[in-house]
This record gives sequence, structure tokens and C-alpha cells, in this order.
Amino acid sequence: MKLVIVESPTKAKTIGKFLGKGYTVCSSFGHVRDLPKSKLGVDVEHDFEPHYIVPRANQKRVTALKKLAAKADEIYFATDEDREGEAISWHLYHLLNTPQDRVKRIAFHEITSEAILHAMAHPRSIDMHMVDAQQARRILDRLVGYGLSPLLWKKVAKGLSAGRVQSVALRLVVEREREILAFVAQEYWTIDIDVSQKGIEQPQFSAKLLRIGDTTLDKFAIAHETQAHDIVRVLDSAAWSVSDLQTKEVKKSPYPPYTTSTLQQDANRRMRFGAKQTMMIAQQLYEGIAADKESGGYITYMRTDSVTLSEKFLGEARSFISSQYGAHYAVGPKRYKTKSKLAQEAHEAIRPTNVERTPESVREYLTDQQYRLYDLIWRRSVASQMPDAVFEATSLDITARGAHIQDHVFRASGHVVLRDGFMKAYPIESEEMILPPLRQGDEVAIHSLQPHQHFTKPPARYSEAGLIKVLEENGIGRPSTYAPTIGTLVERNYVQREDRRVKPTDIGILVTDLLIEHFPNIVDYQFTARMEDELDKIAGGQQEYAPLLKEFYLPFKKNLDAKEQELGKVVAEAEPTNETCDKCGKPMVIKMSRYGKFLACSGFPECRNSRSLSSDTDDATGDGSSSYEPCEKCGSPMVLKAGRFGKFLGCGKYPDCKNIRSLTDKKLGITCPECNEGEVVQKRSRKTRKAFYSCSRYPDCKYIAWAKPGDSLNTSSN
Repeated sequence: MKLVIVESPTKAKTIGKFLGKGYTVCSSFGHVRDLPKSKLGVDVEHDFEPHYIVPRANQKRVTALKKLAAKADEIYFATDEDREGEAISWHLYHLLNTPQDRVKRIAFHEITSEAILHAMAHPRSIDMHMVDAQQARRILDRLVGYGLSPLLWKKVAKGLSAGRVQSVALRLVVEREREILAFVAQEYWTIDIDVSQKGIEQPQFSAKLLRIGDTTLDKFAIAHETQAHDIVRVLDSAAWSVSDLQTKEVKKSPYPPYTTSTLQQDANRRMRFGAKQTMMIAQQLYEGIAADKESGGYITYMRTDSVTLSEKFLGEARSFISSQYGAHYAVGPKRYKTKSKLAQEAHEAIRPTNVERTPESVREYLTDQQYRLYDLIWRRSVASQMPDAVFEATSLDITARGAHIQDHVFRASGHVVLRDGFMKAYPIESEEMILPPLRQGDEVAIHSLQPHQHFTKPPARYSEAGLIKVLEENGIGRPSTYAPTIGTLVERNYVQREDRRVKPTDIGILVTDLLIEHFPNIVDYQFTARMEDELDKIAGGQQEYAPLLKEFYLPFKKNLDAKEQELGKVVAEAEPTNETCDKCGKPMVIKMSRYGKFLACSGFPECRNSRSLSSDTDDATGDGSSSYEPCEKCGSPMVLKAGRFGKFLGCGKYPDCKNIRSLTDKKLGITCPECNEGEVVQKRSRKTRKAFYSCSRYPDCKYIAWAKPGDSLNTSSN
């Protein structure tokens, strides 16, 4: 019997279909050994030797693997071909205690019959350079986490943590928030005209003031209202005509196929998928869908920084494009080079394993989310092998002239698609702006001449896609770390998701400030990026990991010990309020914990009374005016409170009345179709934040629907 060990049970089932009799395929369920949670687990005195254990949750699985290994003639480690996968194979080799001549390492980038059989025929040995790189990262993160986290517990609040990559990512979020808070809006004005061909009312188009005389106007050239209206008055008696017309062809090249980060970014922008959600769905597509018994994985390995495509796929894509879209769309093969200097390019780009499996042909096997992500990957990969899109871009200048005024030049721009090229498979937003067939010297009719006031806007908070992009640009982290990093920031309550963007919490800002002041290296962008470079050198066999760890750890430990003695309790300054403690009568103040701000008695520790903030900022300062509609259960005013899931409305008579109501509930003005008494409200599920619709009389009426009433009949009642 030949034993094949993979990481996940889904992958085991898929591969088992290809190998058939004589093979037993089983799963390790990920890592089988790890550093202990109860202690550092690293011998810093002896070249940072790690002490691994088998966690209790894994012991039963390891015992089962040992029994299978004892019966096997050959053992194939088929874990992912990255550092984590290589380390899992190495851990399995040591745990199973199997003679080296019976052990083989195989790797593949796609789960298809052809790829699996090729890998089985070309085994290799375990790459210890990759294993050392994984161990170095794990030990490095353990040294930082187990060094800084206890310090934060003692000096700030229990339950906090710091990490080599997560703390740098948090700093980016905090610094962007400070840019927003420090932003001062600047006023500026533009002058626009609505214009049409002389004697022809339609079609109208718009043009913007570009130049006065020989001076091209910059963004802030018209700084105030008086200046804008003076320009409008000057142009009241002007004559208008076309002074210049330029037309040229503009090409837009197809995008390269997806890497991990670009897939996460695009899925976030186009489908509002979080990074963690995208990777979970991509993992399912990579491993294969159980319902589709005839196929293996749908996509190649999803953790990659490469934009390279295999020669096999390039040939298949060319044939498919020619037959599906026409020979003039098949211009490949097109090969791409990554723009990132840090790319390891150990894998292909993310692409479909079989270009013939169009999204529609496999739709019946996929969930809606799986289908949407597969559709995105398939279209991007196919489009990367198609020709440029070609546009006709037109620039039209309209000049206002008068006897005693300078020429005022307005410009309109338009474009039309001449050849759709790659957009045939991968549509992009490209709304055509068609200008009328004017010629130089033609007179035009002005239908409106209006000044418009504008104000500059602060930089936006990072979306998950934006944060991943800036992490990649700065060389911070690697494809496998982006989603876990953002997830950790959310779980630790260092950031909150708000309107699809990440906003730092008070505790996140406090921790960041502490680390910047006392541990600047840990949150330094260049230092973190250099450390990633060093890990890459270890993976390439160019460097040993013990000297790297020693170089980092000795000064880090010295500084850590010093700060342990120097720092007192680091707390946010208590904010006074006009509220009094209902237990001892002393003033209440606003303090901060890892979950955010709360009200506490100023008599602490003699009086330990505390409660959630019962109102918004105005009420927190003491005017007590922030009340809401009456409680539907007891009639008392509802007040704003804060909990671990955010703000909500709670009855002011708590704990006598424990009625609460979500602030995200949105009344739609639709009578409940179930009871005909209540009103349909839009809510959001606590776990997924997905919108659903229910009756305002819940729990008396248990009407619930995922679709808005009137849009669908997808309703249910219990």
C-alpha cells in the first residue's frame, strides 16, 4: 500500500479519485506540530532551537497517521509547495519516524489528473531551505509576540497582542486616520458649460474651463465665489466656436492574470469580498467541488506572487479564444513579468485548470460566491491572452471670444470603443462619451454657463483591498499573510470595519503610539520589509536562520527588559463627565479597555462600578441630551450604548428592562406580508454582516427573508 498525505480532507478526496487502487490518501488537517502555547518554546541560548509539541487536538490524528505509515510501502508527502507546506511535510517525516528510502515529496500547482500523475512520477526530497525559512518566520513572530504581548497586558490592558507584521499594518491604518483628522478642506471653483452644435439642440455635452489667455488653470486657480462669478459675467457677451479638435487612437492593454494580492483587491472592489473570505472560497475552488465528481480542482494554487502562465495553458487559451470569440481575438501567447521586486514566483499565476470549463458550464456545481470568484479568475486569465482594446479619443476645445476680453478656452473630452479586444471576455467600466461631429471654426450654442463650488476631500480610509496593496508595495508580508493579518487586527479590536473600510479603534491607536515610541523597529516599514528579504534569502539557501534571529533578538530583548522597568501603566487619560456613580455618588469618567471606551467611577479602586457608554459623544461629555424613541416594551427613553459588536440602542431602565435594538435596522415603509401589522426592517446578521429582512414585531412575528419584499419570493417563517 502506498500512502499519500495531503493537508485538507477535501483535497484528499479529490486526489484519491485520480490515484485509484493501491493508494490510500489521507489528510493531516494542516500542521501536526507547533510551538507550545504555554511558553516561548524557543531555546534562545542554543541557536534558537524550537521545541515542538503535538497539540492535544492533533494527537488522535497523528496516532492514526502513524498506524497507516507503519503499513505503507511508500509514503508521499503531497502538501502545498510553499514554505508552510514544506514545513508540514518535514514535521510529518519526523513524527512518523519512517526510513528515508520510503519517503517521497511530491508537489503540484493544480489538482488535476495530469498534474497529480506527473508529480507522482517525479518525486523530490524535502527542501530544507524552505523549511528553515518557515521556521525562522515562526520563531521570529514568536519572539516578537511573546515578548511584546505580555508587556502590553501589564502596561495597557489584558488581551492585547503585538506582531511583526500586524503592528506595521495597524500603523498604516492609524497614520491614515490621523491624516484624515488633520485634513483641512480647501475651497476651489470650476466653470462648466453645457453646449451643443449651433442650430441643433441635441445632443448636448459638457466642457470645463481650461485656459484663460495663455494661462492654463490649475485646480485652485479659481479660489472663491467672487472670482468665479466675475468670470461668468465677463463671458455673457462672448462669441463661442470650436477652436481645436484632436482625435487619436488610444490603446488599453489587458491586465495580467491574478496574483494573491490582486485577486483579493479585485474581489473586494467588485464583489465586496473580504480578504479572508476570498481566500476561503479560492481554497475551495483549488481543492475541487465534491458535487462535481468528474473533475478535480478548478483553479491553480491561490497563494502566489507570480503572473507567469504555463506554456500548456497559453496554447489551450489561444485555441479556445480562437474558437469561442474568433481568430482575430487570439493574439497570444502573451507573457507577463511581475512589477514587484519581492516576488518569489514559485508558482504560476492564479488561473483555471482547464480553460474549456467556462463559468457557465460548471455553474450547477458552485455556490453563488464560488461561481462569482471563479468567473472573475476565468475571465481575467482568458482576457490576459487577448488583444488590446482600442478607443478613439477626441479632445474638443471651445473658445469664448470678445472685443475686450481674453480668450477663455473650455475643453470637452470623449471616447468611443473601436475594438473591444480583451474587454470581450473581461468587461471593464468604460462608458462611451460621444461628441457631435463638429469641425474647427464651427459656432456652438451655450445652454448654460455655471460656476460650481468644490472642496478638497481628505484621503479615504483604507479598504481591505487598499491596505493589501500598500502592504505589498512596501514589501510587508507575503501572499499567505495578508488575509490573516487583517483578520487579527479585527479580532483584537484594533480596527473596525465601517462602510467597507477599516478604521482604527482607540485601543489600536494607543498600542500603535506605544510601539512607535518604545519599539520603533517593530513598526518600521523598511525594517519589516528588510526582514522579509532576509527570510527569502534563507528560503533560497543564501543565509542561515540562526544568525538572523540572533542579530534581531539581542537588541530587541535588551530594549524589552529596559522598557519593562521604565514604563508604568500606560492608560488613556480619563475624560470627565457630568454623570455621577449610582453606587457611591462620585463623578463618572470615561476610561478605555481593549473593547473601547466605557464609563467608570472616579472612586476606583474603592468603587468598581462601571458601565457601557450610554450615549454618543455629546452625552458622554455630560449634557445627557442624547435620547432616542421610547422603548416599545416599557416606554422609557432608548439610549445609545456600546458593546463588543459596536453601538446599539438599549433601554434607559436597564437592568429592569433589557430591551435592545440594533442601530443598523432600517425601516422600509413596507407592511409585513406575514402578519400585516408590523413593518419590514432591514437588519444585518451578526456573523456575516449580510443584509436580511424581518418583521418589526419579532418575536411575535417571525417573518424573515434574504431578499427585499417585492424583489423576490425568497421568504420563510418559523
